[in-house]
Amino acid sequence: MWQAEVRIDLDAIRDNVATLRARTTAEVMAVVKADGYGHGMLPSARAALAGGATWLGVATLDEALTLRRAGLTAPVLAWLQSPGLPLHDGVAADVDLNAAGVAQLGELVAAARRAERPARVHLKLDTGLGRGGATAAEWPVLLEAAAKAQADGEIDVVGVWSHFAYADVPGHESVDRQLAAFADGLAVAERTGITPRYRHIANSAATLTRPDAHYDLVRPGIAIYGLSPIEGERYGLRPAMAARARVALTKRVPAGHGVSYGLTYHTTRETTLALFPLGYGDGVPRHASNSGPVELGGKVRTVAGRVCMDQIVLDCGDDPVMPGDVATLFGPDRPTADDWATAVGTINYEIVTRFGGSRVPRVYDGEVA
Repeated sequence: MWQAEVRIDLDAIRDNVATLRARTTAEVMAVVKADGYGHGMLPSARAALAGGATWLGVATLDEALTLRRAGLTAPVLAWLQSPGLPLHDGVAADVDLNAAGVAQLGELVAAARRAERPARVHLKLDTGLGRGGATAAEWPVLLEAAAKAQADGEIDVVGVWSHFAYADVPGHESVDRQLAAFADGLAVAERTGITPRYRHIANSAATLTRPDAHYDLVRPGIAIYGLSPIEGERYGLRPAMAARARVALTKRVPAGHGVSYGLTYHTTRETTLALFPLGYGDGVPRHASNSGPVELGGKVRTVAGRVCMDQIVLDCGDDPVMPGDVATLFGPDRPTADDWATAVGTINYEIVTRFGGSRVPRVYDGEVA
């Protein structure tokens, strides 16, 4: 008998990718970093490929090599590399790697020499996000170095790319500004003799709202898991994750009884308290204290008192509640991951990713499981 679980509908991931694929003429890179946003990197990757994705995207080299060791042969881009990593292992495994500056490019050239094969490289331009990527001033220098390395047979410039800062607010002026900067950067690349096979900038939000940003490849992340990056819009996506727990204990307490650490909640009348074996050690945000929504017995209730490391409590009034009853923290129906994000002042990305790194077992459903 399980006491808490995270259920993942792999068919939902497959179908969400198919929905996104139908919205574009570009290829789809399914982003499965951070253990598939908490959904499990390998099962999510397989489901995404079944839905029509032709690329996989991850942050780290280790993530990319895990995909390769699992036998996945689709193109994989890993984009977050600190100095000194064994990049030659990535080159040898046919992993595409990012270069956002001359120093990073130099490491990739050295890795290619050690692996005795050209490195597959994507050159990143900072169009306004202010994170990774070469600035407009650095871009021509990076391109010249890349052109030389490519002419020498040490790298293959597969892609040129960038990333949006604010595409989750459709119509925000920064989106047009970044697209213009990306177009300028591509023009400079062409004048330098670099014509990448893949130009890509569109994240989930731009995939859903800006077809002019699709170019040759789009990189949806949160959308493949059925969550929308655009507030109030669903786009036909189906959430793939549900988090559930069974009641561990119930008891009647009088009015004025304190609940959980700090006694930040007191009962207003004689009531039934229900204890659940989930807490911030399992992914429940501590900020959900006195605010997190939980469905139990057909009603959406609110966490009573502070979220503990291993436990939360619900005030159930006079409703019949028994140990073993199942409550849903979030899933496809209310409450949703978006409801939890609203309750704690964060985004749906963080909610699902938190649960993926927990001790709560993941259970997979669907034909592609």
